[in-house]
Amino acid sequence: MTRETDPMLREQYCFGCGRHNPIGMHLVFERDEASDGVIAWYVPRAEDQGFPHVMHGGLLALLLDEAMGWAMYADHIFAVTAKMETRYRRTVGVDAPVAARARVVRQRGRRIEIEASITNAAGEVLVEATSLFLRMDAETEARALESFRSGVGGEAWR
Repeated sequence: MTRETDPMLREQYCFGCGRHNPIGMHLVFERDEASDGVIAWYVPRAEDQGFPHVMHGGLLALLLDEAMGWAMYADHIFAVTAKMETRYRRTVGVDAPVAARARVVRQRGRRIEIEASITNAAGEVLVEATSLFLRMDAETEARALESFRSGVGGEAWR
């Protein structure tokens, strides 16, 4: 079972999830009740290639980082990536959709530990990552949320 995350958080130019970025991925994350996390499907484009017919590893890392961010954003927690460890298990082609999933594993003070994966339609894990995020101080976190909710360009962040 899934439910939509806050759509106002996509009203900006983020390459991963921003609705207004003409060359972005336009990811739409939903809450995934089964995993207590988030999920988004992505259909790779020809422009996403590294090697011929293979999705670029940097874009796969971006999908994972974005999913981990949304695992927090879904609960209105804003943090920045401090460390990310990625394991590429299988080649990811550009010919079939993939699912990016993430969930918060642990929170201790400012530290938030998250795990994420990219799977194919059959559920096979293609890429996975673990990450440490550092939560923003309360004032900066409030400004970040206001920025995302202010609409195109996030004027409140400036």
